[in-house]
Amino acid sequence: MSPQPRFAADEMLGSLARWLRIMGYDTTYEKDRGDNEILQSSKEEGRVLLTRDEELAARGAPSSLYILSDDLDQQLRQVADAFGLVADEGMVRCTVCNGELELMPKEQLTGQVPEGALENHQEFFKCRGCGKVYWKGSHWNNIRKRLGALRLEGPQMR
Repeated sequence: MSPQPRFAADEMLGSLARWLRIMGYDTTYEKDRGDNEILQSSKEEGRVLLTRDEELAARGAPSSLYILSDDLDQQLRQVADAFGLVADEGMVRCTVCNGELELMPKEQLTGQVPEGALENHQEFFKCRGCGKVYWKGSHWNNIRKRLGALRLEGPQMR
């Protein structure tokens, strides 16, 4: 089995980077960096460069993908089709910093999340990188709905 692809999204693709992280894919967001620096770091880190810049995509070939649309759903569909991606609930990454999430006992999160969240939810996840805390609130249903509409839900997300 081949390893999961890792991505580097350029400055024009911040929303795509966030959604690839939600789907469980290691995706850096290359904001405020020059083209040469982006190309070098994506190559060194073994990442596929995702860009809306046709010239940059050509320079990064064959380890790049020119994203055709400005529409997020079409971008997700293009990347998913190109790499056979499906969402993996167990691999969701931090949408802020791309860090890995770890399951946290809710008792350790008092004061870090709203009381209502602590009362109404059992599972909480904390980013190992930036410390952001996540739980499967109403936003999770919206995420699943969008991924389902795009047919990107893995079996563990249904």
